[in-house]
Amino acid sequence: MTALLEVEDLRVAYGKIEAVKGISFKVDAGQVVTLIGTNGAGKTTTLRTLSGLLKPIGGQIKFQGKSLKKTPAHQIVSLGLAHSPEGRHIFPRMTIEDNLRLGAFLRNDKAGIEKDIQRAYDLFAILGERRKQAAGTLSGGEQQMLAMGRALMSQPKLLMLDEPSMGLSPIMMQKIMATIAELKSQGTTILLVEQNAQAALSLADHGHVMEVGSIVLSGTGRDLLTDESVRKAYLGED
Repeated sequence: MTALLEVEDLRVAYGKIEAVKGISFKVDAGQVVTLIGTNGAGKTTTLRTLSGLLKPIGGQIKFQGKSLKKTPAHQIVSLGLAHSPEGRHIFPRMTIEDNLRLGAFLRNDKAGIEKDIQRAYDLFAILGERRKQAAGTLSGGEQQMLAMGRALMSQPKLLMLDEPSMGLSPIMMQKIMATIAELKSQGTTILLVEQNAQAALSLADHGHVMEVGSIVLSGTGRDLLTDESVRKAYLGED
C-alpha cells in the first residue's frame, strides 16, 4: 500500500547552507506523525518545502504516489495538503468567519463550505461565539485555533501543523493538543511539528527526531517517549 506522503532523501538549502540534509520518512493515511527537535533542526523548513513554499535541491516528495517536484504551492493545496504555519499568519483586520472562508478559496461547493465552517465552530466553540469579531483581537491561543480551522477549510487529506502550541499558556496548549487528538479520532491525517516533545509523542503513531537537518532517531511515539536519549534531551529528564 502506497503511503499518503513519501519523503525520500530530501535536501533543502538557503544559499550555501544546507538546512535539510537528506531526510526520509512517510505518513500513512489516518496517522499522526511528528517531527521533534530543537530550534534550527530543520523542522519548519521541511514543512515549508512540502507545501511548495521552498524548493528542494535534491530528493523526492510524493503525495498519493505522485511527485510534487514541479507542483506550485497553490496546486499542492488543491491536491489536499494543507499547512497551518508557525506564527499563525491570520488576517488580523478581517473577521474570524472571513478568515475561515479564505481557507476555502479553491472551493465552490457553497453547502460544503457552510458545513465545514460549522465544523470549525464545533471544534472551537470560542470562534463561533465571536465569528464577527476581528481576528486580531483574539488571544494567541484563539488565533492558533483560527489558523487550524482555516487550514481544515480546504478539506485536506493531510494537515500539517507547525508549532501549534508555541507561546501558549499551559491551559491553552492542552486545549490545542486535545483538538489534535479529536481530529485524529475523526480520521484526519496529521504531520505535526512541535517543540513540546511530550505532548507530540503522546499523540503520535510515529515520530522522528531531527538534529541539524538530519533525522537521527525514529520510532513509534510510545517507543520514543521511553527512549533514554529522548527523555534526557527533549523531556528534561536526567
